[in-house]
Order: sequence, then structure tokens, then C-alpha cells
Amino acid sequence: QVQLAESGGGSVQTGGSLRLSCVASGRTFGNYVSGWFRPAPGKEREFVACINWSGGSTWYVDSVKGRFTISRDNAKNTVHLQMNSLKPEDTAVYYCAAGSSLRLYNSGRYSAAEYDYWGQGTQVTVSS
Repeated sequence: QVQLAESGGGSVQTGGSLRLSCVASGRTFGNYVSGWFRPAPGKEREFVACINWSGGSTWYVDSVKGRFTISRDNAKNTVHLQMNSLKPEDTAVYYCAAGSSLRLYNSGRYSAAEYDYWGQGTQVTVSS
């Protein structure tokens, strides 16, 4: 089992920045693909970004490319999401996820259903 705990959410104005953190406990975190998701209309949870086990590869939804950066520190069992140039449409609860399915190494990485472990979420609010 892996337990995930997010922090770093808050309220900012348009153009501001926040840094989300996800700390894992339990099994070796470095064995898992890690991602961030948020609710979206018509979807339970929308893919935002993910990072492979080593941190050498990252993927983003088009709407956050160039503004968000995902990173990880396996020695500290932590994944971060640096969010810059925030927009009101980024307002959401952000969830950290982790999984070990082989499908996460291809198109499955974009699907919430492929992740095994989830945090409780942290609220991000961006005002105009």
C-alpha cells in the first residue's frame, strides 16, 4: 500500500503561482508512475501531468504545457507540481496519484482508472 498526502493548495490571483507537493508513505515510491489530476466537466478526473519512476520523462495536458512543471524526489518520496501563470480555469481540487500498471507506460498514463493510489486532494482557487 502507498498513502499519498497533498499540500500547497491555496488562493491566488490570475498570473500567480503555487507549488503543490505530494508526500508518499508505504512502499518504495520510486517504483511508481506519479500523476496529478483534477475534476472536469463530464469526467470524474482530468489528467493534468504525470512523471515516470525516474523523473526522466514527463507528460502534460495541452492546457497546462509551458505553465506547469511536474518533478519528483524519490529520496524524499515526494512529487511536486509547480504551477505558474495560473488562470481562473485552473481552479479545482488537485489530486495526486500513483500506480505501477504497465499501461501507465503508454496511453494509460492519461487515465485516472489506471492509477492505484490517490490522495485526498488540495484546493487551488484562482481569482480574476
